Amino acid sequence: MKMAKRLNEFEAYLGTAMNLILTRMKAEGKDVINLGLGDPDVTPPEHMRKTLADACYDEGSHHYPSFYSPMPLKEAITDWYKQRFGVVCDPETEVLPLLGSADGLFHIHTCLLDVGDTAFVPDPCYPAYVAGVKIAGGVVEPVPLLKENGFLPDLEAIDPKVAQRAQMIWVNYPNNPTSAHATIEFYKDLVDWAYKYDVAVVSDNPYSEVCFDGYCAPSFLNVDGAKEVGVEFNSLSKAYNACGWRTVMLLGNKDIVAGMAKIKSHSDRGMFYPLQVAATAALKVATDFMEPRNEMYKERRDVVVNGLSDIGIDVQNPKATFYVWASLPEGVINSKEWCFKILDEIAVWMIPGSMYGKYGEGFFRIALTHPVERLSEAMERMKKYLS
Repeated sequence: MKMAKRLNEFEAYLGTAMNLILTRMKAEGKDVINLGLGDPDVTPPEHMRKTLADACYDEGSHHYPSFYSPMPLKEAITDWYKQRFGVVCDPETEVLPLLGSADGLFHIHTCLLDVGDTAFVPDPCYPAYVAGVKIAGGVVEPVPLLKENGFLPDLEAIDPKVAQRAQMIWVNYPNNPTSAHATIEFYKDLVDWAYKYDVAVVSDNPYSEVCFDGYCAPSFLNVDGAKEVGVEFNSLSKAYNACGWRTVMLLGNKDIVAGMAKIKSHSDRGMFYPLQVAATAALKVATDFMEPRNEMYKERRDVVVNGLSDIGIDVQNPKATFYVWASLPEGVINSKEWCFKILDEIAVWMIPGSMYGKYGEGFFRIALTHPVERLSEAMERMKKYLS
């Protein structure tokens, strides 16, 4: 049997394979602390769960999702973006619900790229960006995210000749894996750059509601003219503790939104209707639960940042996301070998920076998805091991 050549163009997601390894280790009786998992140990508020349950019990809720009008959810998304960011979108032409970020990340490349087209992808980055470009037949042009630039792309350093033939550029702030954040000034420069080279901007903003220390993440769409050059993804997954719901929104440029809707008219039949009902209700209710949730993440962040600093590891102190991005200990040069050695020696798993790209080498990522007690235990194990 002959398989498609495109399967040779990208690696399988390491997280899936690691879950199997860690599950086997736990079955063998090892007390594994999985600091790689980006799936938080929090749940949607009770009112969200109840609304979803009630909608599931409604016998009229189980037709094909396309049987129902998507407008209530689109209007709720529109209202939420206006209230949260001050961004005004047309719910009919500039908003599209999606079946999780993976749905959007996959189809956006099919929408924007023909075979051989160039896509600017940050490095390091969430691996699905790279895989999505290659599955669509596009060419990845890495954009280094360097510590000295605050892990923001240096737009002036991009070769103008490459920019002139590129079709799209990914940005993701607050960022996974580096936990860096972007300013409005950066987004203004990005819009000007995108206009100059006629490049579509795709902003991935799922961590906008996970912020600390008085920081409040902006939207790429806050900038005048942003909707003329790009779109933004956002999600209930991190903001509303609902990773398993697979409820995502795409907003912005009407041509891109229409293209995505056209593709999705063939790829799926829309979001399960009870999820539409629950997501619509969630976006209309007060978000008081987010503040204590973020305080919890902040406390966990402090435990990890202080713990790593105490053992001499250079670490970024994030203002957003539930990740900590840290440099490898002095003298260590291979993040994958080091992370697997740590797992083998003390049963603590962290994501090697090289998983996220060439410029991720030299770093590792910790997810703040465990209680303080488990994070403290992980830091204590590392302290004993590294000393």
